[in-house]
Order: sequence, then C-alpha cells, then structure tokens
Amino acid sequence: MNQFTPGQAALFLDDQNKPLGIGYVNPHSLICGRLTSRNPNLSLDRSLLKHRIQIALSLRERAFTKPFYRLVYGESDFLPGLIVDRYGDTLVVQITTAGMEQLKDAIIEVLCDVIKPKGILLRNDHSMRSIEQLEKHIDVAYGDVDDIIIIEENNTKFQIPVKSGQKTGWFYDHRVNRQTMRHYTEGKRVLDLFSYIGGWGVQAATAGASEVFCVDASASALDHLEHSAKLNNVDHLITCLQGDVFAALKTLRHERERFDIVIADPPAFIPRKKDIKKGVEAYRRINQMAMQLLNKDGLLVSASCSYHLNYDVLKGLLLSASRHLDRNLQIIGQGHQGPDHPVHPAIDETDYLKAYFCRVTPVT
Repeated sequence: MNQFTPGQAALFLDDQNKPLGIGYVNPHSLICGRLTSRNPNLSLDRSLLKHRIQIALSLRERAFTKPFYRLVYGESDFLPGLIVDRYGDTLVVQITTAGMEQLKDAIIEVLCDVIKPKGILLRNDHSMRSIEQLEKHIDVAYGDVDDIIIIEENNTKFQIPVKSGQKTGWFYDHRVNRQTMRHYTEGKRVLDLFSYIGGWGVQAATAGASEVFCVDASASALDHLEHSAKLNNVDHLITCLQGDVFAALKTLRHERERFDIVIADPPAFIPRKKDIKKGVEAYRRINQMAMQLLNKDGLLVSASCSYHLNYDVLKGLLLSASRHLDRNLQIIGQGHQGPDHPVHPAIDETDYLKAYFCRVTPVT
C-alpha cells in the first residue's frame, strides 16, 4: 500500500483478478480503500457526483416536505467521505477523506448547480481528517453563511449555530424518534439529559409537556436552547441545568425530583472498539440513574449513537437496570435513524442509531 498516495484512484480486484469496482485509497487511513462504483469504468467525476447528489435529493424530497435534512450520508449515498446537511438555503459540508478532498471544488460546483444555495460552509474540523492527514478548517466555500440559522423539525423551530455547534450544528438522525416521543408528552413533566440545543427538550415542550428540565455540560448550547424555546413561545416551561449530567442526576435524586418522562440520549460512550467495556458501564449507569427519577408509571427514552453498542446489549442493560431497582420494564417502541440516514446493507457501520421507548413500573 505504501506505493499509493492519499486519495489516489484505484481499481479493486478479487483474488481471481476480477474487478470489484473502482474507488480511492489511502495507505495511512484505518480504512485503506473506499469503493465509489461497482462499475470499474465509472470514475467519480463531476458528472457522477451530480447524478449521485440528485439521486440523494430525490429520496429526501420524497421523505420530507421542508428543506431541512441530511442531504448526503457518505457511503450510504455512494459518496464515501462526504456529508452534506441542508438547512434551508444553506448547506454545511464535511469532507473526511483524502479521496473526496481531491473533488472539493467539483462538490461545491455541483451543490450550487443542483441546490442553488445562498451559502455553503465547509465544516472540515472532524477528527477523521487528521487520520487521513488532512488539515482541519472551517471556511465559507460559497456565498454567505450566517452564524445562526433557523430550521424547523416536527413543527418546532430551532436556532442552529452552524459554525460553532457540534458536528454540522444539528443532529437530524433522531427526527423520527423525537416525533414518536411527542405522542407521550402532553401534560407530562420531562427531563432531557445531554440536551445539547434542545432537540428533544424543546420539542417535548411544543408537544404539550407541563414542564421540561434540560441538562447539558455546555453553557453555550443551553443558551441556544433557550433562544429556541423563545422562538416557540415555550421558554416559560423550560428550566436549564448546566453541568455534568451524572452529577446533575445525583442532585435531582437528592432533591427528590421526579419526572414522567426521562430522555437519555448521550454522546457516543463507545467511539472505538477498545472503549466497549468502559462505554457499556456508562450506558448502564446513565439508564439506571434515569430510571430512579421516574414516577411510578414513567417513560424512559434510552438512545445510543454508538455503533459498537448493538440493540441486544442495550436492551440487556435496560433489563438489568430495571431489575436492580426492582422495577418492571416494558419496551413499547423501538427507534432507528431517519430516512435521510439510509443504511447501506453491506456496511454495518452505517446502521448506528438506536432508541428504546420503555415503560417503567413498580413490581407488583
């Protein structure tokens, strides 16, 4: 592999020297080769880029009525190393591989041609770029990009810090799960853990919750959450608690606070395979502590974005936590990433998001 340069085009062959397809390689990356087409004669040029992005757009326009979604989801849209999130007339682009970096100018041109945005922001500050030996940077690649953009999800408006927020500023992947959560919130007291800028908590308030507590370590994230609450006229329903979530849970329990719904949607506790043991224990702790704050007939929404934590392990953790607390657990719903994050059936890593909706009751 050392004879290749990062991002160099390559033909992939099987052990019989039959073509598997065409793509690009990087001898320095954990994934040394990425396939861009099973047709060995079809290189990833401007024409194919445009076709792939148009195909991706057609799926999103079929699934959603408004222009707020993940437009391109890497390998799942047959564009490995490329992420594009759409915030109305603004696009935020992440390029994470050397092969896709070589097509940066063509990507911007095609997005301008297909979407005709007001502005395109390159959020090339992802940790993967270091592994690919690419520089990290955040730049406006086209037009004008505001620091703050307003989007709408499930009839709720949000203020998105696209230049300074996590990843591209927002997480569209839980949209369908948040819509499911809204069915249960009317008149309920809700606790949103790891709330970030309020994807779950503000939507709980707009869906009729009587009171919502939002907990996050980031003061700036909670500031954006409060602005979003005001956009929806629900700021009087929301209380923000800034600090470590585990510490906040201990404090809330000590103060004998109780909630009808607790949402536990933490960041990836298992970013790499070597983190499985430590991460599994963190998921067990957070879900057990969340259950301790539920009223007698409460709902726990337990989510994970860790690919290395599968559904069965998460289900086992939830069962173990409920038994330890002498509670009955009923799984009344199971969630997945939305249609703008399609799963590539040959790439397990694209199937990463999971959520359980759990009814927790006393043992009788």
